[in-house]
Amino acid sequence: MPDLVIKNARLLINDTVQLAEIAIEDGRISKVGKIISFEEVNRVIDAKGALVIPGAIDIHVHFRDPGLTKKEDWYTGSCAAAAGGVTTVIDHPNTIPPTVDPDSFKKKRKEAKKKSIVDYGINAGVTANLKFLKDLWGLGAAGFGEIFMAESTGGLNVNYNILDDAFGIIEDLGAVACIHAEDEEIRKRLVYLLKGKLEPESHSKSRPPLSEKIAVDKVLKLAGYLKSSNNNMSQAQRNLKLHFCHISASESLDAIREAKQVNSITCEVTPHHLFLSIRDYKRLGTLAKMNPPLRDYQTQQNLWRGLNDGTIDVIASDHAPHLEPEKSTDIWSAPAGVPGVETLMPLMLMAVKRNLISLKRLLEVTSFNPARIFSLRKGVIAPGYEADIVIAGKVRKIQREKLHSKAGWTPYYGMEGIFPEMTISRGEIISEDNQIIAKRGHGRFIPGQGLKVEYEGA
Repeated sequence: MPDLVIKNARLLINDTVQLAEIAIEDGRISKVGKIISFEEVNRVIDAKGALVIPGAIDIHVHFRDPGLTKKEDWYTGSCAAAAGGVTTVIDHPNTIPPTVDPDSFKKKRKEAKKKSIVDYGINAGVTANLKFLKDLWGLGAAGFGEIFMAESTGGLNVNYNILDDAFGIIEDLGAVACIHAEDEEIRKRLVYLLKGKLEPESHSKSRPPLSEKIAVDKVLKLAGYLKSSNNNMSQAQRNLKLHFCHISASESLDAIREAKQVNSITCEVTPHHLFLSIRDYKRLGTLAKMNPPLRDYQTQQNLWRGLNDGTIDVIASDHAPHLEPEKSTDIWSAPAGVPGVETLMPLMLMAVKRNLISLKRLLEVTSFNPARIFSLRKGVIAPGYEADIVIAGKVRKIQREKLHSKAGWTPYYGMEGIFPEMTISRGEIISEDNQIIAKRGHGRFIPGQGLKVEYEGA
């Protein structure tokens, strides 16, 4: 007997949107069909012809817990995720303490278990902690990174020698290395030259596209992605799973596009690099500071092309909240990062409505591909998959007063988005009409492949 049936749902089936019904049993989808016959069911939800899609998987969030909980914690961050249609997140390591050893990993997992209302994975950091990487993988780390190649929030950047050694260990483990690609030498030199320039645009000048491109090239070389004598990319000499976080520059996107022709590399883009540009410094000032920084309008358009042509595999929020007073200082003192987990899907569903991206492609980059990269039984509305489902609502303006993050502000204020009418996690409603339904701790830890159980409690 199904626990839940969703009827009158508009689903993407065989590349077309069709009316269908979904049956859910024991937290998983048991059947999808035009009409599902059942004698008994615990609950029926009438979607009333609304679009129904898989819950998004945001593989790049910073929920700031432990240590920085005045900015965000696992409860508020996961509430923001649920209200925005994100049912699974992967948290990154630059908390206090940073997630770089077994004790810090266990502490973060304990906090998440008590508070999160969405399912979660936890990435482990890479610093001079190479002796702990195997242990962290065995504890269930989803992957490693973001591995910072230049200074950013948390000060976890590493040099190329450590990165090369880490790649060897991560390759042997079969894990994913998630790279924050910016060159530290270029950053330091340009920050020194620009230190007297206080206009917000100076931040973008201090971390130019060349900085990202050089870092991407060095990572590709370290990972064994080499060019042959005729200048074509050859198959990697290493079997390293490589994922580039928040690609923001046309030049680095071109390098990744070339490498992907013969190698298995993945990369992500953020909504702030798709929807904002250096033009927005005038409106946002230091609120628009993030790493990597905003780019020009032409680069923004190139990122959209990379998203649509398949070069970019994932959209991730890089949700990195700071309180508005912290950001309201000069450009060099302001912390880098913007909130975004709650607005990711609303903005992207609006982009579908405006024909900037197809619905099929959106579901690939927000659900299917993230699940594939991190080996999750999620991301598809089909029998056997976890019942993480979003029923889309109507278009409304993004208002800071209606958002759930502790940050209390958004760089997308006044823009239009399509927010969920309902968000369902493993067959249970966790958010409805912008109200949080789930209790703290509903979310479940999803370990990486190094931990030999499927899920906590399984």
